[in-house]
Amino acid sequence: MAKAKDTKPVVTEKMYTVLTSPVVTEKSMMGSQNGQVTFRVPVEATKPEIKKAVEALFEVKVTAVNTVLTKGKTKRFKGVLGKRVDVKKAIVTLEEGQTIDVGASA
Repeated sequence: MAKAKDTKPVVTEKMYTVLTSPVVTEKSMMGSQNGQVTFRVPVEATKPEIKKAVEALFEVKVTAVNTVLTKGKTKRFKGVLGKRVDVKKAIVTLEEGQTIDVGASA
């Protein structure tokens, strides 16, 4: 049986909502030396959704997706208790030799 040719994945509107924004910190920039890129994603996003979105939007091959869920802290503001939002980050590892430039500013 012949192997199907690699075709471009279809970009959908949902893929744009899966990747909220890139995380540009000192620690995430150190990961870029190892072929890793960090994105902020919605809490309900799954690893397969994140992988599909990155491969379709940036046209790269993803080898692994690791996620970190940071629970929001309870803080006091002018005597009133409040809670920060929960934040989920996705650390995406790319195949050897592939890069995504998230440090470029417009």
